Amino acid sequence: MALKEYFENTKGTGILATADSDGKVDAAVYARPNIMEDGSLAFIMRDRLTHHNLQSNSHATYLFVEHGPGYKGKRLYLTKVREEQDTKLLESLRKRQYIDEKEEAKFLVFFKLTKELPLIGGGQST
Repeated sequence: MALKEYFENTKGTGILATADSDGKVDAAVYARPNIMEDGSLAFIMRDRLTHHNLQSNSHATYLFVEHGPGYKGKRLYLTKVREEQDTKLLESLRKRQYIDEKEEAKFLVFFKLTKELPLIGGGQST
């Protein structure tokens, strides 16, 4: 199953892990990635620790745990390729709008997928 179809049809919880240039690690709950037409994956971020870490270290890992019995899901190894701030594309991808939301910068951060593994085990997933 292609990643776009997988994330459109699979419920679960995602964690995006990053590290700064000194190796200090951060992990945060993130929604499923947006799979773009060119195959890149994009996440909407605010200017917080995850986004800050990506300014000095372009590598990240996204762990997705499927809802249900057992331990099923994916580990996606990512490298940041670019970002854009407060664009129409970003707004079109937002799934939730909050009435009392503070006006703060939002970033659409694009990644290339460098490796995909199942949640458990070391074999390549298909």
